[in-house]
Amino acid sequence: MVQGCTSDAGKTTLVAALCRILKRRGVRVAPFKPQNMALNSAVTIDGGEIGRAQALQAQAAGLPPRIDFNPVLLKPTTDCQAQVIIHGRAVTHLDAQAYHDYKRVAMTAVMASWQRLTGEFECVLVEGAGSPAEINLRDRDIANMGFAEAADVPVILVADIDRGGVFAHLVGTLDLLSPSEQARIKGFVINRFRGDIALLQPGLDWLEQRTGKPVLGVLPYLQGLMLDAEDAIAQGEMDKAPPRLRVIAPVLPRISNHNDLDPLRLHPEVDFQWVGPGQTPPPADLVVLPGSKNVRADLDWLRYQGWEDYLLRHLRYGGKVIGICGGFQMLGRQLHDPRGLEGVPGSSPGLGFLDCETTLEEEKQLRNVKGRLLLDLSAAMAGYEIHMGVTHGPALAYPLVRLDDGREEGVMVPEGNILGSYCHGLLDHADALASIMAWAGMHEAAPVDLAARREMDLDRLADAVEASLDWATIASF
Repeated sequence: MVQGCTSDAGKTTLVAALCRILKRRGVRVAPFKPQNMALNSAVTIDGGEIGRAQALQAQAAGLPPRIDFNPVLLKPTTDCQAQVIIHGRAVTHLDAQAYHDYKRVAMTAVMASWQRLTGEFECVLVEGAGSPAEINLRDRDIANMGFAEAADVPVILVADIDRGGVFAHLVGTLDLLSPSEQARIKGFVINRFRGDIALLQPGLDWLEQRTGKPVLGVLPYLQGLMLDAEDAIAQGEMDKAPPRLRVIAPVLPRISNHNDLDPLRLHPEVDFQWVGPGQTPPPADLVVLPGSKNVRADLDWLRYQGWEDYLLRHLRYGGKVIGICGGFQMLGRQLHDPRGLEGVPGSSPGLGFLDCETTLEEEKQLRNVKGRLLLDLSAAMAGYEIHMGVTHGPALAYPLVRLDDGREEGVMVPEGNILGSYCHGLLDHADALASIMAWAGMHEAAPVDLAARREMDLDRLADAVEASLDWATIASF
């Protein structure tokens, strides 16, 4: 099991790297995260929903994603409440205290998945969540040491040196654990190191002497690594040619599946900017409204931040807009949540750019989809749907996508300036990306193959980790 001193310490990437390394060595390996809290998710081959990071780790292991890889997924709808997904299906909404009491039920699901995976695979690599040293969360823990103790698995502790304080993180985390948990930690991995390793060596020697635990490896900082984020939005700068298309997107408070925009963010000819709270949206050719786990609340936030007026001006002067999932719902006339599935029951006016309205229903739509864009029938697309909203209205008479299952999906307004779709991954396929960029005004764009880039970066990550770890010590666990 890989646990971390903090969130974003490198647990997800280390597990992904180990999955790829072991796969290349011919080991039947699977990833496992008992409990995940994230708004980036993926649809599994068995028709459920898991964290996006576990879908990435499954790809690294050469497997299609399945619900057992992440049996408990929490998707926050507010600061105090989350949708609870067990074995791929949304079962309830709970506040923090109620979920604490619910953990006994969740742990049963976790151990059932664990038993299935360990019965099928030679090796199961487990990812923790956050930090095992969160004192207030240790009671009934199912995500870190609570699971490790129940399943009797050895633990590697990883820390991020790039954020500073790495020795304090490691020693402090270890000191806050119980004696049995301390014994379970077999060694440390230091992540994202850049510089001369000789200058770090005195610190490594001190750490081993202070704790009696080995340093199993120091992983290098890998610039420009493109892997699906578990939740946090990547803000790193990338070297690019002079841009031919300017694209912006708001950082919604409850933004979900923001990785939908990675093909634009990574495109060498696109100037892509996330626009956060308090920032004035700059001039752009294309605005993308991403998904949201609380659409009405995030729409209120957009209005408060001045985006409604900005979008009116943007469209009036010839700009283009795409809404994906929650962003698509925002573009309609009304949003209805009669059961209070994402907040207070009621209705809210949408932005009114599309003649349709959306009602949230308890049954979540979960499906992998393939089809072709009606912008250009030669443009194939492949993605997935994860939404509770059902959208109706005259706007749907002009669909964006013709799916292979016979359905028509999304909206393409006759005026040609707005697209809307429930399909996450709409831009992932190279043909679909090129077609939509041409619609936005950028013809003959450089081709970008996101799937090939992801595979290349998984191999690059695995190569770096394989060269950095003490495999003899790890094999002795």
